[in-house]
Formats: sequence, C-alpha cells, structure tokens
Amino acid sequence: MKKWLALVITVCLLSAVFTGCARSEATPQDTAVVSRGELVISVSVSGNLEMPHKMDLSFGTMGTVTEALVSEGDKVNKDQVLAKLDARSLELNVTMAQARCEASQAEYEMAENRLMQTIYPYYTYTHTSDLPGTWLTLEKAQANLEEAEKLLEQGNIDEAQKLLGQVQADLDKAQKKLQSRTWQLPFSVKLVELQVDEAKAGLDIAKAELARSELELDKAIIVAPFDGVVTDVMIKEGQQLSAMNYVNPAISLVDPGEIKMDGVIDEVDVAKVKLGQRAVVTLDALPDKEVNGIVTFISQAGTVKAGVVSYKTTITLQNPDKELRDGMSATADIIIERHGDVLLIPNRAIQGSWEKPWVEVIADDGTEKREIALGLSDGINAEVLSGLKEGEMVVLPSVSHVPFGSM
Repeated sequence: MKKWLALVITVCLLSAVFTGCARSEATPQDTAVVSRGELVISVSVSGNLEMPHKMDLSFGTMGTVTEALVSEGDKVNKDQVLAKLDARSLELNVTMAQARCEASQAEYEMAENRLMQTIYPYYTYTHTSDLPGTWLTLEKAQANLEEAEKLLEQGNIDEAQKLLGQVQADLDKAQKKLQSRTWQLPFSVKLVELQVDEAKAGLDIAKAELARSELELDKAIIVAPFDGVVTDVMIKEGQQLSAMNYVNPAISLVDPGEIKMDGVIDEVDVAKVKLGQRAVVTLDALPDKEVNGIVTFISQAGTVKAGVVSYKTTITLQNPDKELRDGMSATADIIIERHGDVLLIPNRAIQGSWEKPWVEVIADDGTEKREIALGLSDGINAEVLSGLKEGEMVVLPSVSHVPFGSM
C-alpha cells in the first residue's frame, strides 16, 4: 500500500513539473527593439486661445445711422470707414469754423502790417547810439592796430600782443557805446502791438474752435483702428442713437493675425520654462492640427487654488491658421530639451538603479544581462548612451515590475 502511495505522489510531482515547463514555454517574453529616433522633454500647459487685438467700436455722439458699410465676416483695413451718422449739422459747424479761422488769419496779418508801418517811421533799432564816443574809440583802436603792425615788423612780438589786446578792449567799448541807451517805444506803437496780440488771440481761438468742430464730426464716423475681421454688427441704417445708447458697441472687430494661448504652469515645472522656448500647440476642436508657438510671458506671481500653486503663462502662436478661433481649448507642450537621432528603449526595459542601470538583451542562446548608460528620459522612453546597438532586442519585464524612474 505504501509503495502505491509513493508511486502516485511521484507521478503527481512529475506531472506538475512538466505542466509548469509547458506553461513556461507557452508564455513568450515581451521584448522591444532598440530603435533610433528623437527624444523630447516637454512641459504640458492647458488653456484657451485668445485674440488679444480685438475691440468693440461705437459712435461718439448721438444721431441717425445713415450708413452701415460692413457686415459680419468682412475683412477691413486700418482707417477704413465702417459706419456713419447723419452729420450735416456737424459738417456745417466745421465749414463755419474754417471761415472764422480764415477771417482771423487775415485780421492777424493786417495787424502785423499796421505794426510794421507804425514802427519804421520812428526807428529802425531798439537802442540809441553814442556816435561821437563810438568814433573816438574806433579811432583809438585803429591807432593801436597800426602801432602793433609796426612792432610785428620789427620782431617785437610781446609788445605787439599787448597792443592787440588793447585793440580788442577798444572794440568792445565801441560796441557798448553803439547801444548805450534803450529806446522807449512811442504809445502809438504800443497800441498797434496790442492790436496784433488781440488778433493773434482771436486766431488761436478760431483754430481751437475748428479743431473742436472737426473732432465732433469725427465722432459721427466709425473707422477701423487696425486691419481685421468684423465679428459683429449691432446697428442698422435708420436707427436713431440717443444719449442713452450711442455709447453702446456698434461694431466688433478682431485681428486674427495675432493669437495667443493663455494657460497655467504647475509650480513643479515653472523653473524649467524660460521665455523664448518653443511650444507645440494642439486643439481639442482640431485634433489633427499642430501649431508652433513661443513662450512670451511667465508670471512672477503665483495663483493658489485648492492648495495648488500655478503660474500664468502666455504662448504666442506663429503663423496661426485661419481655422483657429478665439476661445478654443488648447494644450501646449513647451519644449524643454530635444535630442535627435539617439538610441531609444522603453523605460519598462530598464532595471537596476539610476546609478547602475541594466537590461536583459536577447542573445542566440537565451538572454544576457548588460549594463548600459542613460541620457534623457521622457517618462516613457529613455536615451541610451552606451551598452546597446540599434536593432538589438531587450526584454520587457512583467507588468508587476516597477518601471524604471517611477519611484
């Protein structure tokens, strides 16, 4: 009986061993090929597109809309007239102000002419002259100059320089005598000068009135402040604008040539992001489209929400497509580092530690353990600096294996 029991146990053990071997042979190992490609380290930012160059335009005065010259979707150029009010009374004000300005200009010119005609009969200079004293001083200067010339001919340079200094002093004295006493303007001249000042003040007032009238006329016209596309028209011809509603938006304009993406960066990643770094922007509404951008703003002040600190950032899109719209949800991958044409393996294949990583490589007679050197990792794949060749196969441990770098 005991022999039979021992025999049964032996058979069972052998059966279990062979079954296990069969299962082992039936379960192939997961592998990956050592490939060559590009490895990109990026920081992801979520946000929305914004067209910052947009504006709601309105009239600056009351009146009746006579012309709405654009419709939604129209492309317009800077300084193009978009809408007009009935401005006949304002145009008349401008015409009258121009006439007053011209009349004031003529009055001012006539007043200046009268001043000239009044001045010249009395005097030509504003100072009287001591003519006798001036001539005596000039004669003295002439004598000293002649004496200095003689001394120079004799070679007596020092004495000649002294006399030349005296000549300069005599000339300065003669100049003072030439304008020795201020001439007092006659009363008739002063009166005409006051008339000129009055005419000049009238001209300034007329010019100011003309400028005010032209400004009021400008308020009756809506002009495009930049090149763009009309997104909304809220007025119609014949509509009466009162003091209550003339300031309401009449036309909305946007410049689609400039698009930015506003988002937030987590505090863990903000130190990695720098101004000028490139980004690749994808959109929820256009999943097959990628748009390049550049980081143009990173806030210095953090925002705390639910205990999470984040920082506002702006990415300016380059050559934005016509399909892009203001407000679209978007995600940007800011490129922190990019390595091209490098050997890549999945992080899952790597075992060991950061200091001494190794992988199992498929060999002719099974597998072999091989130490490697690593470069960058994006969390999914890793750059292999040495230890492997392109085309080799590495073993991927079971899913129960903790992926390298996930600790």
